[in-house]
Amino acid sequence: MKQQVTLSELNGLIKDALQEAFPATLWVVAEVSELKENRSGHCYLELVEKADESIVARSRATIWSYTYRMLKPYFETTTGQLFSHGIKILVQVSVEYHPAYGLSLNIKDIDPTYTVGDLALQRKEIIDRLMNEGVFEMNRELQLPLVPQKIAVISSKTAAGYQDFINQLENNENGFQFYTQIFEAYMQGEGAVASIIQALERIFQYEDFFDAVAIIRGGGASADLSCFDNYELAINITQFPLPVITGIGHEKDDTIIDLVAHTRMKTPTAVAEFFINGVERFYNHLMNTEADIIQLVNDKLDDSQHQLEHLAGGFHQSVSNYIRQKNEVINRKGNHLHREVSRFSYNKVSELNKLKYDIRSAIGLWSAETKNKIDQKKRILKRVAGEKFIKEKNHQEHLFDVIKYDAQKLL
Repeated sequence: MKQQVTLSELNGLIKDALQEAFPATLWVVAEVSELKENRSGHCYLELVEKADESIVARSRATIWSYTYRMLKPYFETTTGQLFSHGIKILVQVSVEYHPAYGLSLNIKDIDPTYTVGDLALQRKEIIDRLMNEGVFEMNRELQLPLVPQKIAVISSKTAAGYQDFINQLENNENGFQFYTQIFEAYMQGEGAVASIIQALERIFQYEDFFDAVAIIRGGGASADLSCFDNYELAINITQFPLPVITGIGHEKDDTIIDLVAHTRMKTPTAVAEFFINGVERFYNHLMNTEADIIQLVNDKLDDSQHQLEHLAGGFHQSVSNYIRQKNEVINRKGNHLHREVSRFSYNKVSELNKLKYDIRSAIGLWSAETKNKIDQKKRILKRVAGEKFIKEKNHQEHLFDVIKYDAQKLL
């Protein structure tokens, strides 16, 4: 008959065998699949190994609170990466087997340089992928409007960086006016990537209204920036139809979205200054253009004034010459007219004198002839009148004699 053992006895045998097989700690490479912190400060993880995106090994791991309090800040300060799921780590572990809870790895130390190298490799792979897909420079090739004043902002509404950004825009010394609309998103943590992409999708619905997109966040730990080294977020930014300006408050290294964005600024305040400077450059350009136009107009007026003065001088000289020539012509014609009038007057006076003489001669002759005729008529009249008188006298005397005779006879 086969020897029988209880489950607890079997697990005890396994525990003893594992302790004999792994008496010391081991350095293990794995990817953090899950990570949870409980209220007591302990950290519970699930470690996996993948081959072609398939999990080929899986194990539970634990970091006790007294160790976790030291390892986590050490890892995040060294790598600039949050200690969270999805990262590859090189950890020193002891293999432990509990009869009630099974196999578990107790993490005692961590080598952050391995993770740094892995993150750098992942970062390079993402950049190479974006370049191979031909989208790395797409957003940078977009033309920023000359006067970018309508800005869609992706940020947390309560973030100090967002308040700094708004204050800088609204209180610019030139009084330039800007229209901003915030599209809230998580700017760190597990849900940041999906939240920012959703904000971009909402902005896309109003792409014809906005001039640019500003992705801003306040200062914070470098470990909070891991979400900005994400392929999905980067591919959305590269192909976004509006210029994307980043100011995520990290001055040491550029994240991938900084590299693919149209313009990278260090802080939200710097992003605000970027927009203000853009408007100021255009304003100065307008002022310079106005000054150039005024100068050109003044130069043109001066040239025209000089031309007018030159033309006026030439015109005055031409008019003077014309008037002088016309005066000479008028004088010549006046003199000629005077001579002609004098000659005409002399001729007419001569003609009048001759006519006067002729009239006088004619009148004298007519008067003499008329007088002779009158004298002749007078003599004839006198003779006729004398004859008539004598005849009438004789007739009257005859009538008197007749009357005298008849009267005497009657008596």
